Amino acid sequence: MGNYFKILFTDSYIFVLLAFSCNTSETATSNPTDFEIVTEQTQTAIVYQFGKGLDSISSHLLAKDIYAISGYKPTVSNSLEGLEGNVIIIGTIGSELLNPLLNQNDFPNTFTNQWESYLYKTINAPTEKISKAFVIGGTDARGTAFGVFSLSEKLGVSPWYWWADVPIRKSENLILAQKDFFSDEPTVKYRGIFLNDEDWGLQPWAADTFEPEIGDIGPKTYSKIFELLLRLKANTIWPAMHPSTKAFFHYPGNAKMASLYNIVIGTSHAEPMLRNNVDEWEEETMGHFDYKNNRDAVHTYWETRVKESKNIDAIYSMGMRGVHDSGMEGVNSKEEAVSLLDDIISDQRNMLETNINESVSEIPQAFTIYKEVLDLYKNGLVIPEDITLVWTDDNYGYIRALSNSEEQKRKGGSGVYYHASYWGRPHDYLWLSSTNPALMREEMIKAYTLNNKQIWILNVGDIKPLEYNTQLFLDMAYNAKAFFKSKSIKTHQQKFYTEIFGEEFGNKIEEIKTKYYQLAFERRPEFMGWSQTEPTTPINNTSYVPFINGDEIQLRLESYQNLENELEQIEPQIPNERKSSFYQLVGYPVKAASSMNQKFLYRDKALAYANQGRLSSLKYKKLAHDSYKKIVELTETYNELSNGKWRGIMYMKPRELPVFDDPIIDLKIKETEEIMGISPETEFSDMNAAMRLPKFYLNDTQSHFLDLYLTTEKIASWQITNKPSWIVVDEVSGELNPSGISEKRLFFSIDWKDWINSGSTEKGKFTIATEQFEKDIQINLSDSYKTAPLNSIVEKNGMAVIYAEHFSKILPSETFQWNTITGLGHTSNVIQSEPLSQNFSITDFKNSAIAEYEIYTENLNENAVLSIVALPNHAVTTDGELRIGVQFNDGPIEVVNFKTEGRSETWKINVLSNKAIQYIKAPISEVGKQTIKIYSLDPAVIIDYIVLNNSGTITLPYKLMPETRINLKANEDD
Repeated sequence: MGNYFKILFTDSYIFVLLAFSCNTSETATSNPTDFEIVTEQTQTAIVYQFGKGLDSISSHLLAKDIYAISGYKPTVSNSLEGLEGNVIIIGTIGSELLNPLLNQNDFPNTFTNQWESYLYKTINAPTEKISKAFVIGGTDARGTAFGVFSLSEKLGVSPWYWWADVPIRKSENLILAQKDFFSDEPTVKYRGIFLNDEDWGLQPWAADTFEPEIGDIGPKTYSKIFELLLRLKANTIWPAMHPSTKAFFHYPGNAKMASLYNIVIGTSHAEPMLRNNVDEWEEETMGHFDYKNNRDAVHTYWETRVKESKNIDAIYSMGMRGVHDSGMEGVNSKEEAVSLLDDIISDQRNMLETNINESVSEIPQAFTIYKEVLDLYKNGLVIPEDITLVWTDDNYGYIRALSNSEEQKRKGGSGVYYHASYWGRPHDYLWLSSTNPALMREEMIKAYTLNNKQIWILNVGDIKPLEYNTQLFLDMAYNAKAFFKSKSIKTHQQKFYTEIFGEEFGNKIEEIKTKYYQLAFERRPEFMGWSQTEPTTPINNTSYVPFINGDEIQLRLESYQNLENELEQIEPQIPNERKSSFYQLVGYPVKAASSMNQKFLYRDKALAYANQGRLSSLKYKKLAHDSYKKIVELTETYNELSNGKWRGIMYMKPRELPVFDDPIIDLKIKETEEIMGISPETEFSDMNAAMRLPKFYLNDTQSHFLDLYLTTEKIASWQITNKPSWIVVDEVSGELNPSGISEKRLFFSIDWKDWINSGSTEKGKFTIATEQFEKDIQINLSDSYKTAPLNSIVEKNGMAVIYAEHFSKILPSETFQWNTITGLGHTSNVIQSEPLSQNFSITDFKNSAIAEYEIYTENLNENAVLSIVALPNHAVTTDGELRIGVQFNDGPIEVVNFKTEGRSETWKINVLSNKAIQYIKAPISEVGKQTIKIYSLDPAVIIDYIVLNNSGTITLPYKLMPETRINLKANEDD
């Protein structure tokens, strides 16, 4: 028995792989239109266009891929002479090699003018000796390469075969079945990555493990990076540029390698004219990097590189900032900076015109509007029409602004520089992949919608462990249309993991990683110390509270533990050859993020419980330290994967920030004369409430907890007495033991049928009795909502919580609407004001779309507060706003604005928590139904959830609360 793969190409972007198992004799009877690459009777050769370096590289890599799949390595040549049988022919459309084989009259209109596109065509008997030719023809060299690597991927070679050790799918026989195929043009012209903050991973790994002969990121490392880019259909690199790394042009082989792979070289926002200022600007000999006071030296410095780069495919970064990621030197005001930048850009363009091309508008140029540069642009800086405006996110995934209708008309177009890894204030996230894919999709498709599609660059840090983020970003850049629907993220993740780990595991891994990203959206692992940097502050307690909302700390711990449990069910079943890949893509990020959370959450429990006098606080202190040790062990394992291939790539303490340390936990356990303590769950608005549980609501199945705990090294017995029959608890007596179970959590609920039959009192109580004391615990009950409609949102214990997707109705206007985005936000489903391409009315509310909500309250309160929780994104354009109108009942419509400026304290809090909150007064003059209306005023406002706080405080719990509904199922069963 043998097996073969039959590859069917179905459309521009989706290929279906059919696998057959059959006798080898059957493989010889394939259809006449099939193209046999490898069978028992056929061994294909590969021919590429002579003189084309990238064609040669692509051809030899294809031969290598076929060999890895089948065990047969095709011969590779640059001539058809002497060949017979089947041949794969690779080249540019219109070339001497392909021209006799292709009739361009049969091509779709304008196809040959498309950027980086390719075709597949099977030709029978193109010569007397050649039986069949499979042609991969590109409209340019990169288009050809994309055709080659698309074929390789469908044959079974993942783009991540090297960078994530994804095994290559094996088959003795390979047959293609296809119709003529023409790819679409890529969505974004220049698509690529920025290697950044490489000090703790990529650079030491390259220097010590992969390229020790250079001792740095050199041509050998870049060749692997460039191959990855081409396999991901990308074309641009911003090279690594930190002080740990020599400048890209320091090693001549780097630029030569980029030329061979046809990769476009660009540089970051702080590196004009292909210069790496950190490594190449020598202040001792050159003076200050100050164009105002040291113009000649800076000009010479730039022009020298321009002359060197004459034959390089490059995008030139224009303008000027400081040597590193800082503002421009030598200027004293925004006005002076704008004036000087005008001169700088004019001089830079003269350099390009003199040394590269007299038609300077034909030279790719970019002006990145980053940090303080946005303020300069808003203050009158005029950028020549042919320079591409590159907008940026705020470093935390929210794009600061995009092109308005006039800017969209620019010849140079516009683009986006986006972060999936970041060093800087308020806090780094350089360690794990923690940017939510749903947020990336929402922001980048917004950029596409507003015609920002000339350049897309993703800051990938060390590449690892950002494999999936990188794949997603570049897939969107290549084909944005496939991501118009928010549900596409789930489909994309399923496809990514299924292609690597198979149908048996792919969907389950997607579920695990979706939950992983959702937990990181609530709080990134790197932010769990509640500390900041620049300046660096010590760690603090988290904002998770163990005494409210079902124990916020425990719920988050359990969420991560459930992920680990799901992981452990899959991990033993993963085939040995895929275990390294599984650890890199799934195991390490999930387990490391879980351990980071455990480290801080157990620390918080230890400190909170010590304040109560709990003996168990010592246990949680140990668990916190054990969690740190686990991160150390996980990282050591990572660095020895694949026989030490990745030694040095993963570092668990980037920049040595306090959040990564084993935390100091100075416990001062409260002394008490009682050997046992009691701690009921409390309401958020009254966390000092003593000896009562939060209120229970008629027919609601919700339970509340009460903790019993030892305070000394003594055994204590306990029991519950005087308990009405309608109070349900899992245990009514037990023993606490310092050498065993030193604390016990009891869950209480109400048997509502029994409660009604007993006389329906609003209060009850039970007693906790020990050898030392008896203490009464108060129970409060409410039937306020016995007539409320099924599944209503109600006020419970002073708060009513409703998720934005659960509006009672939407009233769209003729032009505007609220649109639901699935998978995004703390609630995983948000609403966004659209369309993004128009400005909303700012004079009245007649043209607003209205999202209407209904909630029911049980208390009167003239000082109640309504909290609207949105995502902390930014206005669509530089002069835009993020306003909504909010109306409570029949009160006036109040306008609130979620817009933040610069790096304000509000912005810092917002991006660390992925929340922006606005408040309005919501006086409740009558109990019962209350109505909330949200009016759209500006595009791109994203509402996540709404809280009516009827408890006398505007503060909200950090963790998302469940919607406050009454579960009426028990009543229906009656």
